[in-house]
Amino acid sequence: MENFSFYSPTKFAFGKDKENETGKLVKEFGGSKVLIHFGGGSVVKSGLLDRVKKSLDAEGIAYVELGGVQPNPIDTKVYEGIELCKKNGVDFILAVGGGSVIDSSKAIALGCCYEGDFWDFYSYKAQPKAALPVGTVLTIAAAGSEGSPDSVITKVDGMHKNGFGNDLIRPRFSVLNPALTQTLPAYQTACGATDIMAHVCERYFTNTTDVETTDRLCEAVLLSMINETPKVIADPNNYQARANIMWAGMVAHNNIVGVGRSQDWNSHGIEHQLSALYDCAHGAGLAVIMPAWMKYVYKHDVMRFAQFAVRVWGCKMDFSNPEKTALEGIAAFRSFLDSIGMPSKISEVGGKEEDIPQLVKLFGLPEGGKTGGFVQLSSEDVANIYKSAL
Repeated sequence: MENFSFYSPTKFAFGKDKENETGKLVKEFGGSKVLIHFGGGSVVKSGLLDRVKKSLDAEGIAYVELGGVQPNPIDTKVYEGIELCKKNGVDFILAVGGGSVIDSSKAIALGCCYEGDFWDFYSYKAQPKAALPVGTVLTIAAAGSEGSPDSVITKVDGMHKNGFGNDLIRPRFSVLNPALTQTLPAYQTACGATDIMAHVCERYFTNTTDVETTDRLCEAVLLSMINETPKVIADPNNYQARANIMWAGMVAHNNIVGVGRSQDWNSHGIEHQLSALYDCAHGAGLAVIMPAWMKYVYKHDVMRFAQFAVRVWGCKMDFSNPEKTALEGIAAFRSFLDSIGMPSKISEVGGKEEDIPQLVKLFGLPEGGKTGGFVQLSSEDVANIYKSAL
């Protein structure tokens, strides 16, 4: 295990009706003028937005609103939020929605405390010194942004989708009411589950040795997702299964399962270009890319993939042919994704073979460059993974 520092100060209010405590939580963390940031009409139609406002009113907390965050959040909405906050003296950002809303809120929080362009952080030209505090009311278990220091934004000019992470934007609190996810369509639920599992896999496939504790934590989260996801696909109102998935989503990405080990993140990087170019759901893109990446790199450490097959998917270890076991595990993962309605080909999310050069260009490796924490991939490797997913 490698040396590490782990800092995860987010306060979680978990359970039914916990959104009614939002005002008290904002007040606890010093908010007096709030930007309520949200997406489409679902939080309005469900009455969630009104309940959140009522809780703020009860604490005498003023607020302004900015809706319209889209899946795969864009920089133009962030700029709009920064301007609105500065104009109204906002001192706290409250995200009411899923990962896209939270990521957009984090970017606004950064931009409000910076004289330059917030994109400087996402293009890795600068590091922030301050950010407005962020709180969340989560409506979908997927991105894990409610407990992480990370945010992903798409720049419309050029369709560059970049991520940025800093503990300044880790939420001060997050309200997690599993009942809020019960109205989600099965497809969105499955996309979220895929994203959660991918967050674990990006950490699980590592070159760091002697990480048995975090290996077992990763495996536990994956096994929980394998067990609980079919339950909510079959019965959207299964609160207990929803609760297990919602907490798994947070645990998968606040890095408690990833400390002390190298991580990869190439699958996420490769997928980001799909959702930037085709505006597909991030989880759907990951369902296409992750198994393709696994088949491309498994020979780098056959025994780790065999361990994944045995411990997570219940495959029988073939000691005379570990490669067979490794491939059975990858096939089991693919079969599970199929069973919850996830796509298996790029064409199913809008992709075309002729777009692969553009996707590789968006991936952004310099000439001759490589990236990855498990297997270093070149632009040619990335192109081959896209092709294998056709």
